[in-house]
Amino acid sequence: MVRLSEVRRFLDNYLKTDDVSEESWNGLQIEGKPEVKKIAFAVDASIDTFKKAIKEKADLVVVHHGQFWKSENPSIAGWIKERIDILYKNGVSLYVAHLPLDRHREVGHNALLLKLMGAKISEEFLEEHEKNIGWIGERQKPVALQKIVSTLNSELSTKCKVLSFGKKNIRKIAVCSGGGNDEDFFEVLHENVDLYVSGDSIDVYSTAKDAKMNVIFAGHYASETIGMKALAKVLAKKFGVKTVFVDVPTGL
Repeated sequence: MVRLSEVRRFLDNYLKTDDVSEESWNGLQIEGKPEVKKIAFAVDASIDTFKKAIKEKADLVVVHHGQFWKSENPSIAGWIKERIDILYKNGVSLYVAHLPLDRHREVGHNALLLKLMGAKISEEFLEEHEKNIGWIGERQKPVALQKIVSTLNSELSTKCKVLSFGKKNIRKIAVCSGGGNDEDFFEVLHENVDLYVSGDSIDVYSTAKDAKMNVIFAGHYASETIGMKALAKVLAKKFGVKTVFVDVPTGL
């Protein structure tokens, strides 16, 4: 058992939640009981996530996509009230780490995706508010594109969409988990990489083909499970609490 305040303090410092300005209100969004015996980790705040976490007897839920966003109406009404009531009635807390988890060098989605593909971080990628969100990495030896696809499909339990228009063997890789967009893709074209890996599928087929660029879309949800699972291990080791990953796949 550990106090919620200790877990909160550790996560704030470890993830450097104040280092990047963004739309998500990162940190503790809902405060429940003061003591934590078990922590659930998930990609999304949702009714399904919260019900599964409570079934697992979790006292704290840590998610990547939280409840409160700076551009959204914060009123606790309608479906929002229904969702949050699940936490309040059970005394369960909610902690959120969005971009701080995307960009973290140890448990961040992007860093871990590079590691999964056998690459080491070599440079920053995708700057937002003067902070990088993604990473570029390099392998010591090139590997076949299909081998990378097979690894991602297997390890992330996904089915990658692949635009194989570039080199057959891959060494330098740029990664932006989750919701990569057109702007991110066009930045990739100036980075001299062999492969771009992201989550969301975007309509860049013709440009990727003409630019001879390899692209893998691993799925928004699947590409952001990896950091949550890694963070769970960190907290289990740090505090000796039980942890569980709550899998609520979206198919997106």
